[in-house]
Amino acid sequence: MTGRAVLVTGASRGIGRAIATAFAEGGDRVAIHHRDSAALAEQLRDSLPGDGHVVVRADLAAPDEVRAMVDGAADRLGGLHVLVNNAGVFTGHDILETDYEQWQRQWRRTVDTNLLGPANACWCAVRHLREAGGGRIINVSSRGAFRGEPGAPAYGASKAGLNALGQSLAVALAPYGIAVATVAPGFVETDMTNEHLKAERGAQIRAQSPFGRVARPEEIAGAVHWLASPAAEWASGTVVDLNGASYLRT
Repeated sequence: MTGRAVLVTGASRGIGRAIATAFAEGGDRVAIHHRDSAALAEQLRDSLPGDGHVVVRADLAAPDEVRAMVDGAADRLGGLHVLVNNAGVFTGHDILETDYEQWQRQWRRTVDTNLLGPANACWCAVRHLREAGGGRIINVSSRGAFRGEPGAPAYGASKAGLNALGQSLAVALAPYGIAVATVAPGFVETDMTNEHLKAERGAQIRAQSPFGRVARPEEIAGAVHWLASPAAEWASGTVVDLNGASYLRT
């Protein structure tokens, strides 16, 4: 088989779809993960250039499903060389407007999906990456990990945890030839953010960047694809801000 075997979570739409496309255009075989978007995932699989692409399903909040997904992807792709943890959830839960039961539910769902799910996917994937003689793990975080998410604090906390997870694993896995890096996008123009980008709120969001716009999914995908390349091993442990200067860390 030619090319690498790549698993992209949350790949049926948005940023994940662009990431899967970038790898396929680079000659890799891609496992397209979804939770409940089978039709979109299959449509993407059939439209990607090259051969050997597959669709896999899992609820990332269910550890057994994550393990079956990763192992199934590796089996069907003939190994595994790259894991991209892209899938995530964002739901508002303002601390002053959410009752205690809702607060608990939102925190559990968000952390289970955005942090524990990727952590479990990493654990499962590392067994295959080590067998392949090395590989790459790329996590998709958010600028919200740094600037805060007052209306969705579990989201900001889960993404901050994902950053720390990636840096910890970068140190732990380097001796095995496995590099781990993270990208932290700001607002990205996808079908899931279209409502936010309409009318007055959209203008306010675009004005956060001095470029006067939000990111295109392909811009995030390009950075992920490079970080997963052999040339980017020395970027292991880094968190790359992709927010068009809308938020600057010091």
